[in-house]
Amino acid sequence: MNALRHTISLLSLSSFQLGRRMRSQHFRGFLLGTGLGLSTFATVTYAQAEAAKVNRKLNTSKFMAEPITDANALLEDADENMRHRMELMIMEIQAEFCRALESEEFSGQKFKVDRWMRKEGGGGVTCVLQDGDVFEKAGVNVSVVTGSLPPAAVQQMRARGKALTENVKLPFFASGVSAVIHPRNPHVPTIHFNYRYFEVQLPDGSKQWWFGGGTDLTPYYLDEADARHFHKTLKAACDEHDVSYYPKFKKWCDDYFHIKHRNESRGIGGIFFDDIDEPSQQEAFNFVKSCAKAVTPSYLPLVQKHKNAAYGDKERQWQLLRRGRYVEFNLIYDRGTKFGLYTPGARYESILMSLPLHARWEYMHEPQAKSKENALLQVLQNPKEWV
Repeated sequence: MNALRHTISLLSLSSFQLGRRMRSQHFRGFLLGTGLGLSTFATVTYAQAEAAKVNRKLNTSKFMAEPITDANALLEDADENMRHRMELMIMEIQAEFCRALESEEFSGQKFKVDRWMRKEGGGGVTCVLQDGDVFEKAGVNVSVVTGSLPPAAVQQMRARGKALTENVKLPFFASGVSAVIHPRNPHVPTIHFNYRYFEVQLPDGSKQWWFGGGTDLTPYYLDEADARHFHKTLKAACDEHDVSYYPKFKKWCDDYFHIKHRNESRGIGGIFFDDIDEPSQQEAFNFVKSCAKAVTPSYLPLVQKHKNAAYGDKERQWQLLRRGRYVEFNLIYDRGTKFGLYTPGARYESILMSLPLHARWEYMHEPQAKSKENALLQVLQNPKEWV
């Protein structure tokens, strides 16, 4: 009897191990008891597994709108198709962030959702909350577009080292999620983030692909605890993948968001990267997803901490002056804004959603020495390490 029990245990263990090995081939193992108490291993056939795959439904109600690509197509091959995997991810990030912001509003203000298509190929979902109690203007945009690269965009990419041929048709695919949040209270900082995926088809039929993105914070009044929390959250997301990422991408962010004609930074930085095409497509995607997932926990605690803080006209006027700097950077230097404006069939309302509802320019304005406003300006002129 002991020998029989031992035989049964071995058969069950071997069946379990075989099932684990076969899972990577989309099989699932299960045990069928027999009259003798022995176990026989059976598998779901590949055809049955494929049928189950076809019968799956994508729950689009969790998004802010229907995806741009057909939902069935997205679900069918998301494991193999990076375009579809990226679209699903950015739709999820958009919905997660929008609903988190809505939960901070006092009177139940919601995002206006605008799903749009472009005749040149693709489309997007633009979500805007305007004139809220907490957020004066908040825009969160998803775009999934195809077309041919305009000459100005080709020149811009060649300047970054991309081996692209000029004066030939270069089909492209681009998808991404971007957001700019302009709060009403000057003690709540503005946040910007953008995570994107790009493909270009070369004349020989091969493809170049890369990821880009980043998250950065623009406070109007410096709170060093806020700065440390924000940077620690982004660093943790980077460190999951490579401990060299955060210092490298933090410096890139400081350099990129420098307003050259003012000799000051737009804000206190964060992370910024572009042209990421290693170590592999899957690993690059996983890194971008981690960074995108870090946005909400990096920002919402700052909103909750400051949205009820008292302020007066002095703080409001300073906020509007700093927003003027924000506008200057976006319209003069920002690569994403330029690419959007250069692209045929561009949707300008979505591209320019990053601009604040109100801004101010004042001739030769200088904050008083030893003021809170000047304390911020000193950091903007001399970026520092926060973690």
